[in-house]
Amino acid sequence: MSTPIKTGLCSYGHSGYAFHAPFLHVHPGFELTAVTERSKHLAQQRYPYVKIYPDVMSMINDPALELIIVNTPNYSHYEYTKAALLAGKHVVVEKPFTVNSAEGEELIELAKKQKKRIIVYQNRRYDSDYKIVRKVVEEGLIGDVLEVEFHYDRFKEELSYKKHKEAASPGTGVLYDLGSHLIDQALTIFGMPEAVFGDIRIIRKDSVVDDYFELLLYYPNLRVRLKSSYLVKEALPAYILHGRKGSFIKSKSDIQEALLMKGVLPDTPDWGAEAPAEWGLLHTEADGIIRKEFLPGGNGNYLDFYKGVYAAIREGKANPVTPEEGLNVVKVIEAGALSSKERRVVTL
Repeated sequence: MSTPIKTGLCSYGHSGYAFHAPFLHVHPGFELTAVTERSKHLAQQRYPYVKIYPDVMSMINDPALELIIVNTPNYSHYEYTKAALLAGKHVVVEKPFTVNSAEGEELIELAKKQKKRIIVYQNRRYDSDYKIVRKVVEEGLIGDVLEVEFHYDRFKEELSYKKHKEAASPGTGVLYDLGSHLIDQALTIFGMPEAVFGDIRIIRKDSVVDDYFELLLYYPNLRVRLKSSYLVKEALPAYILHGRKGSFIKSKSDIQEALLMKGVLPDTPDWGAEAPAEWGLLHTEADGIIRKEFLPGGNGNYLDFYKGVYAAIREGKANPVTPEEGLNVVKVIEAGALSSKERRVVTL
């Protein structure tokens, strides 16, 4: 393996601790070189070899770094991604790629000019539950898909302690936060829709940001409904698919985040294995034979994302998640917001 990719992590909060640092640590193709932390220096307690910077711009301008992970608040994705590209770095930027599509288009052009990679971090493509859903569709197990519903719900009346998540500013709210995951999953399987209808609301008592949404994506012979709410006590199945041959129903069951928050490193052979109790139900009928069984979910593994990042940067292969794909997610968010505001279907 060639020289490890020296990497700087812009934040060591929840995402830095759970979703990025552990995988950069265990993948031999990366060196977690630097982390931005203003005061606590928690990263050094777990990774003593890292260099700590007090602010993001100082780290971005470190000439030793080759890759910058932009995992800061949504509104800052454009600023820091642009700064990293101008400093000659490759960038992994968390979802949403940017707050608006104009910013995303500018960054895509800048990356081409700088001859650097922008890779959007969409880890939920590597969840065990989503992977089996995609397999069911691609293998035609329920025939032509006619109706789909994806849920990403929580039950949390109280506001987040992270002030930037609850401020009425660009890029905040559940549509940008959890919606970015659901939209990306839908687009990855079914492509861009022809039109979008959106219903976006604020339902928690003291909230000033949206915490409920429903999007309806229109395809020629398919409807995809994406829903999220912060006030769902009894969760519905996360994935409901109906096709000409049958149905597939699946819970949200990926265990990686829970393990990572406990400090478990993602370096075991059974990493991300799904419990049999969470397997999805397939119910079909073909040639007069009824098939009703639970399908193994397999393993989720966010390390596959970073394997893709390494292959893109070191081997010149395609990005695991392209900035154009990230831009499409933003375009659907914008269409959903406009639809909700004007109470009409918005054509893309």
